[in-house]
Amino acid sequence: MSEQPYVIEMRHITKIFGTLKANDDITLQLRRGEIHALLGENGAGKSTLMSILFGLYDPDEGEILKDGKPVKISDPNDATALGIGMVHQHFKLVENFSVLDNIILGNEDTVFGFLKKSTARKKVEDLSKKYGLAVDPDAIIEDITVGMQQRTEILKMLYRDNEILIFDEPTAVLTPQEIDELMQIMKNLAAEGKSILFITHKLNEIMEVADRCTVLRKGRYIGTVDVKNSSKEELSEMMVGRSVNFEVEKKPAKPGKAILDVQHLSVKSTSHPKDAVRDVSFKVRAGEITCIAGIDGNGQTELGYAITGLAKAEHGHILLDGEDITKKSILYRAEHGMSNIPEDRHKHGLILDFSLEENIVLRRYREPEFQNHGFIKFDEVRKYADRLIDEFDVRSGAGALSSARSMSGGNQQKAIVARELDHEHKLLVAIQPTRGLDVGAIEFIHSEIVKKRDEGAAVLLISLELDEVMSLSDRILVMYEGELVGELDPKKTTVQELGLYMAGAKKDKIKEA
Repeated sequence: MSEQPYVIEMRHITKIFGTLKANDDITLQLRRGEIHALLGENGAGKSTLMSILFGLYDPDEGEILKDGKPVKISDPNDATALGIGMVHQHFKLVENFSVLDNIILGNEDTVFGFLKKSTARKKVEDLSKKYGLAVDPDAIIEDITVGMQQRTEILKMLYRDNEILIFDEPTAVLTPQEIDELMQIMKNLAAEGKSILFITHKLNEIMEVADRCTVLRKGRYIGTVDVKNSSKEELSEMMVGRSVNFEVEKKPAKPGKAILDVQHLSVKSTSHPKDAVRDVSFKVRAGEITCIAGIDGNGQTELGYAITGLAKAEHGHILLDGEDITKKSILYRAEHGMSNIPEDRHKHGLILDFSLEENIVLRRYREPEFQNHGFIKFDEVRKYADRLIDEFDVRSGAGALSSARSMSGGNQQKAIVARELDHEHKLLVAIQPTRGLDVGAIEFIHSEIVKKRDEGAAVLLISLELDEVMSLSDRILVMYEGELVGELDPKKTTVQELGLYMAGAKKDKIKEA
């Protein structure tokens, strides 16, 4: 196998943005029919390297070979012509188009200038069956789950007969069930002879599906290993340059008074007539981390929106430190002790066209430290941003002046976490706080959340990551079909029992805190 030319070989690739060397003399070799993981911290240069292969960037140095022959890839059309396709971390879909329209967009089959959809539909249906990618061709993108949107992106590549498939952080926004399905789809694709490059920092997924793994750190090549002869510990140490503790270190919680008191809360669904949250009551106390666990789509998102002010409560009350804030604004909640790491970092966490420093100071720019009679003290903003960038290791091309849009997803997340954790708060609402982060960053963020708990803050964690739920929580409340169906002690339960509650197979009355 290794005697044949590599299907793709990237030799000595260097790419520089301003003062940042995103890729520094990197060589990557992909064999035909293999799943090759590309592992690295947030900002290690993984997405930049794959964007060069897909024609989104030109390398400053180095060359690309396809089947042993040098090729020039100046744009995505060149990549497509060479059989290279890419599923981006943030999907490139037209939200008000159908699944079928998105798949054929840019590659339409026409007769005398008229679009011929019947042939395209048949091809899409055949590909769906062959690779186990069940989708509804007529569904509108904005109405389907993230997992279905990803399947649409994969079908876009297969429709164009791509043989080399690049997946950029493909599981960052998927539920555990969707991740299992994607892993099987990738195995099916490789078995059919497709060659897959899989950008990730999730070690469990690498161990499950990858044949080989190339590790990058701070833009440099560290090494390539056979996954079957490696371990999670070895890969994590190659990735971050030190050993990583996979267990959350924390002392037993010392809960105090109730800071968040949710009373008989109901919230309307945006997608169906039934309420997404139905008569939910619970408390979160000072000095404890209470987690809402559940399979995605069971009302956790709407519950988080109602508590943080992004959605209106239909019935019930939300009390923050004894004050009814049910009808208060997002700003009022923030100024009275609530911090929020939101689920959707692009929609609710950042202003993408603002700079990093502007996004970091969003919480606090009204304070006297940062403004004088309405005029921003830019030197103070810069000092503050530089401190948080350093403390939370937020990496970007131009430091505090970087556009938020230009940063990697993981570094965008770290910027939000830095801003929200540095804000004075009684209650921290953390929704998927480590989504898109590498193991080193996850370890750091978990320790910071525990530190906030130990300082007396109440923490409401909403997470789909079962490892995070089990290791970070002091108390687990399980949500199923808009209702709380169980309360569990993470020290006394198992992932299997938690899974039964999440699937609706078990139900207990919630004890009042």
